[in-house]
Amino acid sequence: MPTPISELFETDEFVRRHIGPAPADVEHMLSTLGVGSTEELLDQTLPPSIRSTEPLALGEAVPEVEALRRLRVLADKNEQVTSLIGMGYTGTITPPVIARNVLENPAWYTAYTPYQPEISQGRLEAILNFQTVVTELTGLDVANASLLDEGTAAAEAMTMARRQSKAKTQRFFVHHDTHPQTLAVLHTRAEPVGVELVVGDVDLLDDEAGVFGALFSTPTSSGAVVDWTAAIERVHELGGVAAVVTDPLACVLATPPGRMGADIAVGSAQRFGVPMGFGGPHAAFVAAREKAARSMPGRIVGVSTDTAGRPALRLALQTREQHIRREKATSNICTAQVLLANIAGLYAAWHGPEGLRRIAERVQRLTSIAAAGLRAGGLDVVNDSWFDTLTVRVDDVDEAVASALDAGFNIRRSADSVGITFDETSTLDTVAAIVTALGGTPVDDGGLDEAPDGLTSSLRRSDDFMTQSVFARYHSEHEMLRYLRRLSDKDLALDRTMIPLGSCTMKLNATSEMVPITWPEFADIHPFAPDDQTVGYREMIADLEQRLATITGYDAVSVQPNAGSQGEFAGLLAIRAFHRSQGDDQRTVCLIPESAHGTNAASAVMAGFDVVVVACDDAGNVDVDDLESKIDGVADQLGALMITYPSTHGVFETAVGDICARVHDAGGQVYVDGANLNALVGLAQPGKFGADVSHLNLHKTFCIPHGGGGPGVGPVGVREHLRPFLPGHPLRSDAAVGAVSAAPHGSAGILPIPWMYLEMMGGAGLTQATEVAIIAANYIAARLDEHYPVLYRGEHGRVAHECIVDLRTITKDTGVSVDDVAKRLMDYGFHAPTMSFPVAGTLMIEPTESETVREIDRFCDAMIAIRTEIERVASGEWAIDDSPLRHAPHTSEELLGDWERPYSRELGAFPVDGLRQAKYFPPVSRIDGAYGDRNLVCSCEPLEALARPAAPVG
Repeated sequence: MPTPISELFETDEFVRRHIGPAPADVEHMLSTLGVGSTEELLDQTLPPSIRSTEPLALGEAVPEVEALRRLRVLADKNEQVTSLIGMGYTGTITPPVIARNVLENPAWYTAYTPYQPEISQGRLEAILNFQTVVTELTGLDVANASLLDEGTAAAEAMTMARRQSKAKTQRFFVHHDTHPQTLAVLHTRAEPVGVELVVGDVDLLDDEAGVFGALFSTPTSSGAVVDWTAAIERVHELGGVAAVVTDPLACVLATPPGRMGADIAVGSAQRFGVPMGFGGPHAAFVAAREKAARSMPGRIVGVSTDTAGRPALRLALQTREQHIRREKATSNICTAQVLLANIAGLYAAWHGPEGLRRIAERVQRLTSIAAAGLRAGGLDVVNDSWFDTLTVRVDDVDEAVASALDAGFNIRRSADSVGITFDETSTLDTVAAIVTALGGTPVDDGGLDEAPDGLTSSLRRSDDFMTQSVFARYHSEHEMLRYLRRLSDKDLALDRTMIPLGSCTMKLNATSEMVPITWPEFADIHPFAPDDQTVGYREMIADLEQRLATITGYDAVSVQPNAGSQGEFAGLLAIRAFHRSQGDDQRTVCLIPESAHGTNAASAVMAGFDVVVVACDDAGNVDVDDLESKIDGVADQLGALMITYPSTHGVFETAVGDICARVHDAGGQVYVDGANLNALVGLAQPGKFGADVSHLNLHKTFCIPHGGGGPGVGPVGVREHLRPFLPGHPLRSDAAVGAVSAAPHGSAGILPIPWMYLEMMGGAGLTQATEVAIIAANYIAARLDEHYPVLYRGEHGRVAHECIVDLRTITKDTGVSVDDVAKRLMDYGFHAPTMSFPVAGTLMIEPTESETVREIDRFCDAMIAIRTEIERVASGEWAIDDSPLRHAPHTSEELLGDWERPYSRELGAFPVDGLRQAKYFPPVSRIDGAYGDRNLVCSCEPLEALARPAAPVG
């Protein structure tokens, strides 16, 4: 009999390709677990009280080609108009060699945060390049690995100034000529923590009340290039800290903030090769004086050395981060925008300082020619100085905007003027067309070089910058291509191997999901383009928000938060605003379990809450008795409870409904952290089992790739009573809660990824993915349990989508630590699981639904082989300090020359036979983190000069 025609047109082929285990593999895993069906396992895993009774109402799976066609229909509804709006978002050209080999390359976009530096040297070098570019252009000493956007970077500068200043005031000055979206984010961030935002001109600095800090801009929002030296000196006289928002391309020509005396500089590197993307994702930055390094937000790449004295890179000063400092952390930001920072840093390397000068000079000269033409036509150009932006006072703003649009341009509007901003893509024809449209007289060919400059000699930069070799070597495509390949070859990403990180959900980022992000209809749209030009974008976003609401059981979702940390902040602001709307201003306590992600506590403090920690019991669950005691203790001050579900310990707590009810009975709201949503989709809905608000990690459950530490998207979902308190539009003042990100829809440029994922999976496919993720985690727990005890299990002995294996007894008995196991896994070709979180001395493992049984077994076999090696230490055959565990990871260089270790070279480098066909060698051996923190170097000086003598080998 021929195959039925209906079976030849099945729509779920993508589902089968996304989910790694085939049906026979699922049966094998279930058999290993001793259950007869998926349903039987789920009954043993999830509490009946939270299980959804209806299938997800998301429709059927759509084939990849059809999903791309449907998204193309939406993309075509967007109108591409040349943007001269500016406001921190400009046209740019992504060098094709970088677009193809970084942005579109899974070796770069599927990598995880470089917490295991030995297998992250490539992306760490690229980030170090970015940090170097930022410090060189801003004239400051140290920069971080990037921030989320310019608005939130400015807010981080404000809180950074507050930590450093000795001034006895809560007032923070912001110059009025600052981008409005940045002002909006500053207002949102200032009010909950009691900061008084003072917006105006510099004469306000003479107010006797003083300030703890100040924020200026150069160029300003209206386009003026200003020397803020005198104003910064006044801030310092007041005991304050001075920050300057700047444009890195402008810093190529104009005096940088550091030369003006600024303590901090922030901005966006978007115009360094990163598309506008309707607002993001983009790499923002913060740079500061070296003395401020330990109070900087986000991650910092630093230089250290490995055991052989080789220079090696790592994340420096990690004790500042949330999982260690919690409510005392420098920031709640747990991600950077690494993929975009890498693009920006590589763009700078591709062009070099001279190439950047040519681009900057061209942009500035085009602006000067435009100013001359406008003034020749009798128009009032407000600026006395400029880099790329002019503000033009006009009689009829509507008429001017319409005339520009007729000529093919979007321009900025304000009450009595319009603004035009030129960029790398602008030409002389661009200038002539917009000048004509606004009623000016284009400069003829003979006058092009006679136009007034706009940058006087006193405003011009005179020093050299970016003199490091990386910015002089890669100006031919051959050399850049090979450089990018060398960097990616140093790393382990998902394109090479399973990354079994618990809570981080490192799953397939399908190519068909990634394809649309480079379509110009999505990539080249300004976030403040007119609504009638962004119909397709907004339809896609509304559809995505509705689907996410359906999945989670909430009534409304906002995608504005551009990271999980921002989603947490937005959700807590919604709770706070709700309480205030009810007259409950005193509800300022947030209960947080001791096992929670560190960002929870940091976000709560940012949102104006006082954190009270709730204990966990021996099974890893929230201690309900302690919860009840804490609720009674705070009484009517209870604002919220933040919990992660399934728990951070990887278990479905049976008491979650009771926990929610107790908080509600006491007048509080329940925040469920969506970090572990990969265990819930299609099986349970937080909005239905008692939660009021959640943030979701689209870079986890919904397939946006991690990109080496970013980008991310952290939408916030709420029940109906919190809908009015979702984040507001940054350019409007009619919302109850302000903007948490600078763009209306956050990192909209990567939202096609989860839209494609949901379209191609359908409701049934999403549910199946969750089921397989739970099966795979329990399968790993079963295979490893006799070798490494599984620390937490549910009521029936099952884990959720991840499991925690306990090495504490092993460490006590043998000295073998989680570090040793993590580094030894590199020799087996694996990234380590999550180390020592949420419990010190443990490994948290999450296989996801995308890994095949073959890959899962390969990982389990490696862990079991390592356990055998541990036994050889325990038996006394090897001393721990001379074992392959402590010497791990083994580089290829170590296999050369004399070998005096008590184990063979083969065991060190090829512990299992399968590695001989496809061996990954880490480029460096174990890195000395303490050395790097003691000798902080965060820019790409010649690495050879930083090496120290090798430790004796053998």
